[in-house]
Amino acid sequence: MGAIKGARERARAEITDAIKTQARRQLAADGAARLSLRAVARELGMVPSALYRYFPSRDDLLTALIIDAFEAVGEAAEMALKDSGSTDLMREWVAVCRAVRRWALGHPHEYALIYGAPVPDYRAPQETVKPASRVALVLLSLAESALATDALKAPAQGVPPATVLDSDVLELAQESDRAVPQDVLPWVVTAWAQLFGLISFEVFGHFQRVVEAPEEMFDQAVIALAHQTGLKSSKADGTT
Repeated sequence: MGAIKGARERARAEITDAIKTQARRQLAADGAARLSLRAVARELGMVPSALYRYFPSRDDLLTALIIDAFEAVGEAAEMALKDSGSTDLMREWVAVCRAVRRWALGHPHEYALIYGAPVPDYRAPQETVKPASRVALVLLSLAESALATDALKAPAQGVPPATVLDSDVLELAQESDRAVPQDVLPWVVTAWAQLFGLISFEVFGHFQRVVEAPEEMFDQAVIALAHQTGLKSSKADGTT
């Protein structure tokens, strides 16, 4: 009986993956707003009623794709930190930011799904929050490491108070045991937002005929973000 159940689970996983793969092709061709379960079913040779057993609605399929994208970019950031081969925090910071940029440039349509224009009539459920926080938590972990090694300086004058942040952000930091002062948290959030702002300008083509050397500019910009967050200067500044 266990073997039969296992075969069914594998078959369901394979069909689920096939549905999501075809849906990503639709995203690339037509955009998220035009994602259609019927069109996905037609391309897979399925009747719509069969596909609905896997994803009851368009929003359920969109949510699965969004979570997958957030998990993928989060994993890229986490693996970059793990594989950086350095104990230098600035090098680790740059490695993480580069990995996020590489993932975005390699997966522009999935990036657009999570950081592009909102999909009409779609509201992301609570289950997307934790996957969406993975990159920010990597940056937060670097700030925590900097604090532990006395490599985090006091924030600049005029730093926004932690009260500007939503209570969910503060709770998430507490749940993750990030021992970062609350006056640093807004700067980590700011760096996270500015990181994706830089990447979005490049992914969506806004740097064309504006930036001649995007990689070099990106590296210098994320080093500036690290300084803004409070990481002290290191030998990694300007490194390749």
